[in-house]
Amino acid sequence: MWTKLLDRMARRLIRQGQLTITFPDGETRIYGQGEPRAAMQIRTDAPLKALCIEPELTLGEGYMDGSIEIGGNEELEALLTVLLANRRPDALPAYVRAIDQFRFHARAWIQRNSSRSAKANVAHHYDISDDLYRLMLDEDMQYSCAYFRDPSMTLEEAQTAKKHHIAAKLMIEPGMRVLDIGCGWGGMALTLARDYGAQVTGVTLSENQLATAQVRAAKAGLSDKITFRLMDYRDLSERFDRIVSVGMLEHVGLPHYGDYFGKVADLLDPDGIALIHTIGRVSPPMSHSPWIHKYIFPGGYVPSLSELLPALERSGLWQSDIEVWRMHYALTLREWRKRFDANLDTVREWYDDRFIRMWRYYLTACIMGFEQQEQCVYHLQLAHKRDVVPLTRDYLYQEDAAQRHAAE
Repeated sequence: MWTKLLDRMARRLIRQGQLTITFPDGETRIYGQGEPRAAMQIRTDAPLKALCIEPELTLGEGYMDGSIEIGGNEELEALLTVLLANRRPDALPAYVRAIDQFRFHARAWIQRNSSRSAKANVAHHYDISDDLYRLMLDEDMQYSCAYFRDPSMTLEEAQTAKKHHIAAKLMIEPGMRVLDIGCGWGGMALTLARDYGAQVTGVTLSENQLATAQVRAAKAGLSDKITFRLMDYRDLSERFDRIVSVGMLEHVGLPHYGDYFGKVADLLDPDGIALIHTIGRVSPPMSHSPWIHKYIFPGGYVPSLSELLPALERSGLWQSDIEVWRMHYALTLREWRKRFDANLDTVREWYDDRFIRMWRYYLTACIMGFEQQEQCVYHLQLAHKRDVVPLTRDYLYQEDAAQRHAAE
């Protein structure tokens, strides 16, 4: 029964490209024609029913547990490319669309993040192992989109460029009080304190990140300039000259955007500047990925700009600039996956094959999100006053132009 239903779904779904499915009984069927081409093997009967009901969740779970064989990175990319190319509103059965619509309309309930649940969600992803992240990330452990001013940049160069681009938007001056919401392992705080003379307060809900950030600040001799705290940003009460938040808004959740931007407004000095760096969606809102939500980022959500702006407008803050980064995160993720794969022997000493497949699926699915779907990174520069930053973006690139001129 379920084989026949899956066969009908695949015949209706695949209109662009070609998908080859090998079923548990060994029979191989081909759907569609032309490029791109992809293949998958369903090794057992177990995932057949689930593929018909929750295809997105089941595909990821089947790849993790080995009941669905896809192959390496190239084969996985090819499969996701074909599936995404055929993602149409009418492509799946009505009951599958109904489940997705329920998830979409329930997202405000699903994404409720109290202080307690927010800490648990952070621990689920960020407290698994600093050693794993050290293998995958750049030397400064930047776990967010890098800024590839030149595609030939190394990951280290692009992450350094990201931090200095943000610092330029913040117009940091020595002695300024800076708040880093979701400070990670402390790289941004270290840069702003060391290179710009700022007094930085970083807050995180990750115990692993807090411990590592404190050690890094002490080793750099910057403990007098940086304070890291294990606390929810909603519990802060001080005022700051500058506020930066990189890769944290994705964890706030739809019901709390008003709390988030309202708190930024309350904490920001009247003459201050805030810079919010977040993954976003250039298309209308859609339901979150059930696989990503279950296994990678519980409570997380990639918002459309239309979901952020009402809360931002109510905060009273000026949107002094909104910059859109398009392919930068795809380039970043490819570098992370390359380093993860290069260190698989070490990773296997810590984790089993199921975790490795989960992590590879996570990185590959995210790459496809930025290369094949409507995901981007938004830079929201915010202020209480309309005139605290220059009227054009020229100030961001003057130093680069001077350096290029000197080189000539």
